[in-house]
Amino acid sequence: MDIDVLGALDVRENGISITPTAPKPRQVLALLALHADQVVPVSALIEELWGGLPPRSARTTLQTYVLQLRALIATALDGGDTSRTAKDVLVTLPGGYLLSGGGGKSDVREFERLSGLGYRAVDAGDHPGGARLLREALGLWSGPAFADVQGGVQLDMEIRRLEETRLCALDQRIEADLRLGRHREVLAELTVLVSRYRTHENLHGQFMLALHRSGRRGEALDVYQRLRTTLVRDLGLEPSAALRRLQRSILMAGPEGGAPAAVGAGAGAGAGTVESTRVERLVRV
Repeated sequence: MDIDVLGALDVRENGISITPTAPKPRQVLALLALHADQVVPVSALIEELWGGLPPRSARTTLQTYVLQLRALIATALDGGDTSRTAKDVLVTLPGGYLLSGGGGKSDVREFERLSGLGYRAVDAGDHPGGARLLREALGLWSGPAFADVQGGVQLDMEIRRLEETRLCALDQRIEADLRLGRHREVLAELTVLVSRYRTHENLHGQFMLALHRSGRRGEALDVYQRLRTTLVRDLGLEPSAALRRLQRSILMAGPEGGAPAAVGAGAGAGAGTVESTRVERLVRV
């Protein structure tokens, strides 16, 4: 079974799509596909479908959706591997259901594998290798996760988690590119990113650094002022000490390598939302 969720949902068995068009069976498949080869509790599926107000017939209706999915799987298996039945692919277990991946491809797992390799390469000082691996990992995304699925409580939570992992990989890839002197190459990308993540300090710091190294010192300082205005107005917070140090180093026209050291914290996520205002890592080159 091949599973794609980093964009539109596409689940294929024997090369044939088993993705239903009806919204609620689609939700069920989406949650099962994301957790392929793991048991998804009935309670989680019910919460996904109906939130905190499930109907009395919730379990029976869920079973109907599972039967619909098995019918699609059976059609896909017809003429293929006769050793597996639809019940072997979508398995009923005590307390929940399991979608058996059968050793097929999963874009989420491949993204996690490549990004993990990329992080380790960057940590080991292999910035060309890290940038390449992280770029390859990010290339698996064709749009927002589950872009064509109307998500409920469970999927919305997973979508936010996946977006955060994507943003972390993007942040690390940009850092690797900056360390390789590719400041001009990342300017257009960072222009879009800081507009989308208006309080993400690390992206703003990277943008400031890229602008400064491209000979655009005034614009770099303008980026800091816009971020500060947004933080103070929306959150009542000043920029972090690390970002203030970066601003001062640019203001003083210090050496190009004069970015502050890395500091701890999480990165913001979500288009137009505020989830964090601390710097995850500012670039020292």
